[in-house]
Amino acid sequence: MNRDEREGKIENLKGRAKEAAGVLADNPELEKEGAEERAVGEAREKLAEARRKAGEAIEELGKKIEG
Repeated sequence: MNRDEREGKIENLKGRAKEAAGVLADNPELEKEGAEERAVGEAREKLAEARRKAGEAIEELGKKIEG
């Protein structure tokens, strides 16, 4: 897991907490803000994961070409 994946996961968790707090406090605005933050965190995490996997695949290909 790289830094961007970690930061995305943290943002996702913060959003989930806000969303739950909004539900418990009957605060639709906080719930919406949490849902948006969660979605951004998920997207950031998935993008970072895809970028890492692509880098690993390129690295493996380079090793096969050299060897």
